[in-house]
Amino acid sequence: MFFITLGKWKQAPKKEMIDQATKRLEELEKQGIKMRVHWTLGRYDVVAFTEAPTEKDAMKALLSFQNLVDTETMVAVPRKEAIKLL
Repeated sequence: MFFITLGKWKQAPKKEMIDQATKRLEELEKQGIKMRVHWTLGRYDVVAFTEAPTEKDAMKALLSFQNLVDTETMVAVPRKEAIKLL
């Protein structure tokens, strides 16, 4: 399953925060959860693209960042799969 998460830093990012998040991303990768994070300009500070086996796995992964970022997450359906639903 695929998820798109929009996030806003809870406070100005510091090196310690980034180190913590990087370590967590590495741990998630070992658990089979792939998360690509991009810093952005505009209304949101980060956009994360997550691939996880289930919604529960994605939720657990995202909750581990709740002390750093306020988030809004959407389920993403690949284009070809969505077209089949028409």
